[in-house]
Amino acid sequence: MPRDDHTGARIAHQRKIAGLTQQGLSMKIPYSYSMLHQVEGGHKAASPDLVSAVARALHIDVTVLTGQPYMTELQQDRLAELIRPIRESLDLYDLGADPDVATRETPQLVTAAAALCEQVRATHLNKAARTLPRLIAELTTAAYRTPSAELWAALGSTYRTAHDVTVKLGFYDLSTIALDRMDWAAQRASDPVLSAVRQYMRGLVYHREGEHTIGLRLVNAGHQILSQGEKTRESLAVAGQLHLGATVIAARAQDESMVETHLREAKLLAEEVGEAREVHWLSFGPTNWAAHQLSALTELGKYGKAVEKAKRLCMPGSWPTSRRAHVWIDRGRSEMETGRGDAAFTSIRKARELAPQQTRYHPGARATIEELARQQRRIPESLSHMASWFGL
Repeated sequence: MPRDDHTGARIAHQRKIAGLTQQGLSMKIPYSYSMLHQVEGGHKAASPDLVSAVARALHIDVTVLTGQPYMTELQQDRLAELIRPIRESLDLYDLGADPDVATRETPQLVTAAAALCEQVRATHLNKAARTLPRLIAELTTAAYRTPSAELWAALGSTYRTAHDVTVKLGFYDLSTIALDRMDWAAQRASDPVLSAVRQYMRGLVYHREGEHTIGLRLVNAGHQILSQGEKTRESLAVAGQLHLGATVIAARAQDESMVETHLREAKLLAEEVGEAREVHWLSFGPTNWAAHQLSALTELGKYGKAVEKAKRLCMPGSWPTSRRAHVWIDRGRSEMETGRGDAAFTSIRKARELAPQQTRYHPGARATIEELARQQRRIPESLSHMASWFGL
């Protein structure tokens, strides 16, 4: 890529600020000097796991290296203008009831919170982002006026949606604030399961950063919260999802033994619970177990096995669009790494067809297309168009 603002160039810039040579940085990360040299020079795309390793070694956020959020693309999609209202709505939590806000009845608000979650899982990010601030304001006012566990839980669920929207668009500072607000509401709802879901999502934040120790501690904290409550199908599904979260965190840390341990525990729970797509919108069950196994193999660099698993993974049409698109992105990366360029392009194209906005802002999808373009002496028109769509 001719531009000098690619991820590799940012790595080189931050490395120099830290006073490190390429050799010095390569000794701090699980990647060779040759690999780092190629990435910095723009001859190879920076994979998400390499970026997180570099960010951890340099004590900076991954967004400094990836250039997130991708503002040009957000402006083209008219999503940038939706971020400020979300940011403002997250500041309403301790201001009490707003006298200027009219609220609907509790059942209607609970239904609206669930519908918002559904929009995100269907990857209707633009629609969800437009609805979100008003619903947060309405739920906050309603919960202060007539406090109930049901309203506080609905507000906690809506904060979780705020996290989902902002993290998919690359606004990680806002996603962290949303998770703090989620905990605030979950405590008022006295809902340990919702609190455990929040710990799961916090753990995934550290997966992105490559800080596996804290991530796994957060997962363990989620299990401890669940152990204090009643054992139900809902709590078992969340416990299983916590184990799945731990698998991808451990995989990025290249801890294969821990990956196998958590996959084994999650599989037992998946067999007991079955498909539980209705539990806090987590999609836990045998299908999600298989999808996380694929993600773990990809993170571990076992790309051949990942491709074979992906070919056998059957995703029902009723499975959330966001999860199906994520599987295609993982599959595309593994196909690219094993020299299946055409197949990798097809996989990313399928992810784009399913969830265009989610795919456009997904670092893994962008890195796969970037690397495919680098590998081509003559870039096919279809690949060129795809790369341009990503803003590469």
